[in-house]
Amino acid sequence: MGIDVVLAIAFSFIIGVVFGGMAAFLFRRVMINRQMRIAERKANKMLAEARAESNDILREARQETEKIKSGVEAEYRERRTELQRQESYVSQRAESLDHKLEDLENRSRNLSNKEKEIESTRTHLEEVREKQLKQLELISGMSSDMAKQTLIEAMEVEMQEEASRRLREWEAKVREEAHEKAQEILSQAIQRCASEVVSETTVSTVPLPSDDMKGRLIGREGRNIRALEQATGVDLIIDDTPEAVTLSSFDTVRREVARIALTKLILDGRIHPARIEEIVAKAKEEVDKTIYSAGEEAAYQAGVHGLCPELIRLLGRLKYRTSYGQNVLAHSIEVAHLAAMIAGELGVNVAIARKAGLLHDIGKAVDREVEGNHAAIGADLVKQWEKSPEVVKGIAEHHFETETTSIWGFIISAADAISGARPGARRESLEGYLKRLKALEDIANGFKGVEKSFAIQAGREIRILVNPQEIDDMGAMRLARDIVKKIEEGLQYPGQIRVTVLRETRAIDYAK
Repeated sequence: MGIDVVLAIAFSFIIGVVFGGMAAFLFRRVMINRQMRIAERKANKMLAEARAESNDILREARQETEKIKSGVEAEYRERRTELQRQESYVSQRAESLDHKLEDLENRSRNLSNKEKEIESTRTHLEEVREKQLKQLELISGMSSDMAKQTLIEAMEVEMQEEASRRLREWEAKVREEAHEKAQEILSQAIQRCASEVVSETTVSTVPLPSDDMKGRLIGREGRNIRALEQATGVDLIIDDTPEAVTLSSFDTVRREVARIALTKLILDGRIHPARIEEIVAKAKEEVDKTIYSAGEEAAYQAGVHGLCPELIRLLGRLKYRTSYGQNVLAHSIEVAHLAAMIAGELGVNVAIARKAGLLHDIGKAVDREVEGNHAAIGADLVKQWEKSPEVVKGIAEHHFETETTSIWGFIISAADAISGARPGARRESLEGYLKRLKALEDIANGFKGVEKSFAIQAGREIRILVNPQEIDDMGAMRLARDIVKKIEEGLQYPGQIRVTVLRETRAIDYAK
């Protein structure tokens, strides 16, 4: 029984092994078939994709081929059109050249004919000339050689006379030029002698501790001097003058601001654009205070009380104003005293005359900023703060520029004339000198045909350039006489004024 059980177990084991092997074989075969089917499907898919990709490539190649073919055809048509155009242009040029060649041949034939005609005419003229020469010899009884000799002798006499005349003209011209040169030398010497007076009215000098300070004032690339000039409106002149710089400006207030600012900068030692603007602002405040103090001092000296601050400030500005070299503020104080004296003699209100005399030139404080004469400007200013109409009248009428003149106008005018006419009070100013020169040039420029005019030799000569197309030589002489007559009638001047009219014709061309 034990053997049977063992055999049964062994048989069962063998059967299980056999069935397991068969099952494994069948399962492996199934798996292999499945993998084969999957591989077949992948192969078919790849084949389809390859066919589709090849079709796309083929289609793109066909499209590119069509595109290249159309571009080549378009280029071919364009080149063909251009070739046809060039052929047409060459054909037209050839035709034009043929016409020109034909014209040249015709002109050549015409020139040849004209040359023959000219030669024939020249021959005929020579024959006529010989006949006329023979007739002249018969009529005059002189041969051609004798006539030449007579003509040469006459020309010699004429040339001697012309040479004598030219010699006299050159001598007069040399004498005149020598006279002009002498006048120029004398005028330069006079100007050099008068330079100190002119400098006092237009420039101020600021001392420097050393010449090294000039470089610091100029600054890197000139930024310091530009900042100072822009902030003050004054020209800063730095030259070879040892240990000094010059401030130049016709506005004395600006010049004083620049002088104070420059002095403070030199003492401070910190010189740069920002510091310059700061110092200039402080200098302006200081000058404003000085102006107000000067106005108060002037009112106190003149014995005028009760002026409003605005009038005191305007009055103080006159400290920096001159009239023909006379300080206007000092002149105003003097006029106030003189007006008071005249009013006392006439028995009228002395206080009104004193106040009108002190304020009579107050318009000069703002006459560069407001249009009109200084008397009218001053009257309008004073009218805003002064309640007395007599004071306003005295200011407005002191130059007799109104329709009527009251007693106050006569008093202030008389005091003003006395103050300005006393010995040493005034001198001729550069402004008056320039006005005379301008009036002289305006007279010349008022004539038709005058292009430019220049007053020279301190106003003793005027040179006038005229348009040669409008004025001929005789017209230039008439113009000189007319200008002389106009100057004599409308201008007052010392000595004599020489009028020179220049007429010049220029021919200009350019070699290229």
